[in-house]
Amino acid sequence: MSALLTTTMLHMKDTIELMKEEGIKDQVKVIVGGAPISQDFADEVGADGFAPDAASAVDLCNRLLA
Repeated sequence: MSALLTTTMLHMKDTIELMKEEGIKDQVKVIVGGAPISQDFADEVGADGFAPDAASAVDLCNRLLA
């Protein structure tokens, strides 16, 4: 998931929590990124990874799927 504004990043946690409630979180990898996002935030919301830019996201996806 990507966020450009701090007002939208709050919904990332809601989305991850909903995935957990529906029992599908273990079936997918969630990566977060965007201008206001940090590794600390990714850890806080329970994301599987953080990428500061698109190229890093590709590298992270390759590592997560290896």
